Amino acid sequence: MPAVTVELIKNLREQTGAGISDCKNALEDSDGDLDKAVAALRQKGFEQAARRADRETSQGLVEAYIHTGGRVGALVQLGCETDFVARTEQFRALAHDIAMQVAAMSPVYLSEEDKEEGDERPAAQVCLLQQPFIKDGSRTLADLVRETAAQTGENVRIVHFSRLALGE
Repeated sequence: MPAVTVELIKNLREQTGAGISDCKNALEDSDGDLDKAVAALRQKGFEQAARRADRETSQGLVEAYIHTGGRVGALVQLGCETDFVARTEQFRALAHDIAMQVAAMSPVYLSEEDKEEGDERPAAQVCLLQQPFIKDGSRTLADLVRETAAQTGENVRIVHFSRLALGE
């Protein structure tokens, strides 16, 4: 079994935002394999986030994005449990990315559960959480929100979004 070094722990911590002891344990459990440790920590974070999903999200922020030229814009209300998390750069970046996604992809619904009966369009086209992320098509917006919830240790959810465009 390869030795778990301080550098390896530091690298894993930078990648995942997990605590030092969690990183050390994940590396020991994965025999020093960084990719396996990342996957294990991510899964652990998702499980913890799922347990927090019913917590109230009365804090957060409203993020606006106006596309170049000023013809399309979006507003997103992103909720979390504490104002401490709402002020973090990671949370602000998520809110900005979601607002940019709304402006670019024009979703109609938040999730598949919100889809109106008879709307036959694919969920990945009209449901924000099911859309592939515009900066990384291998992940959905739901993945981004779950990852942020796992890293911050709080329930994070998109409360509301709106898109405005000239001529629409």
